Amino acid sequence: VQLQASGGGLVQPGESLRLSCEAIGNIYNMNSMAWYRQVPGKKRELTAIIREEGETNYAASILGRATISRDNAKNTMSLQLDNLKPEDTAVYYCNARGWYISGPNRQTNFDSWGRGTLVTVSS
Repeated sequence: VQLQASGGGLVQPGESLRLSCEAIGNIYNMNSMAWYRQVPGKKRELTAIIREEGETNYAASILGRATISRDNAKNTMSLQLDNLKPEDTAVYYCNARGWYISGPNRQTNFDSWGRGTLVTVSS
C-alpha cells in the first residue's frame, strides 16, 4: 500500500494549512491513519491519529489547533492545521496501518509511510 501526501508549504504564523494523504492499493481495511512530524535532530513524533471508527487523538502540542479526518470510501485522510506557530515547522509524514487483499480470501497486514511533506511556519 502506497501513501501519497500533499499540502505542505510555507505559511506565516497564525495561518492555516491542510495536509492530505491518499492510500493506494488493494486495501481491505485501515485500522488507523495518522500524521507524524519530525524536525532535524529529533525523533519522529505522533501528531494526530484517527482510527477506523473515527476516534481521534492529538499530541498536546497541536491539540485545539488541528483537526484530523478521513474518508474511508476514498481511503484518504486530511489534517487541518490552524493558528500555525514557528514550532510547528517540520516534515510531516502520513502513516496507515491495516490489511490489504493479498489473494483469494487472504489479507496481509501493512504499515505504510508516505514521503514527508515540509511545513514551514515563518514570517
